[in-house]
Amino acid sequence: MPHFPYRLTGPIGSAATLGLIVLQVDETIEQDFRRLFVAPDVALYINRIPSGAALTPETIAQMGRDLPAAAALLPQGAAFDAVAYGCTSGTTLIGVDRVRDLVQGAVHTRHVAQPLSATLAAFAALEAATIGLVSPYIDTVSGPMRQTFEAAGYAVPAMVSFGEEVEANVARIDPDSIHTAALEVGSNPEVEAVFLSCTNLRTLDIIADLEQRLGKPVISSNQALAWHMARLSGAPLAADAPGVLFSKPLPQGKF
Repeated sequence: MPHFPYRLTGPIGSAATLGLIVLQVDETIEQDFRRLFVAPDVALYINRIPSGAALTPETIAQMGRDLPAAAALLPQGAAFDAVAYGCTSGTTLIGVDRVRDLVQGAVHTRHVAQPLSATLAAFAALEAATIGLVSPYIDTVSGPMRQTFEAAGYAVPAMVSFGEEVEANVARIDPDSIHTAALEVGSNPEVEAVFLSCTNLRTLDIIADLEQRLGKPVISSNQALAWHMARLSGAPLAADAPGVLFSKPLPQGKF
């Protein structure tokens, strides 16, 4: 049978090519990213990583071992502008440098992103020195995050946690509950910005109202990660992306 002639063309992501490694149990971050990156010339490739039904230091350690295999299952023929590991607490415990090395060792990408560095960059862009923290997790996961922010030079005078361990429940925490928790920590006069931690929390639809009520920036893990990846890659964001953060450029420094 004769072969029909054809030509090769450029990548689908002519504006930007992004990769996202999502926890097996995460039900939220993909939905948020589909809302934030809507341009047809932005390619978004997603793979999942085994993560266990509960997020604990032990399941996070196993994710560190599984991360190269998960990254390697992204399309090897694509030239990625940025690949992200979508777990705030996981990055906190595995370490930013190790996450970068594990991902870059498995897939070709100009940048490696994750919510922790994205959030620190967001704090810097917003010139916020004191943070109110909302976390869904148990103390052995939430505590190191607070310590990481404090080690980076940010005071955390107010923090609340839902004390949840089961990820399926985290994905179903009512946004009204998150909203109420954010108002509580954000009402502290020492708090300059509120951070809603966890890529599995449904936060995108409450950010704008919280900022209006508090008169302070409100940052979520997914919002910060999308903003960071957009600034690193040049990918355009949806016009209705919520939050004052999306108006800010990436600050100078190692972000």
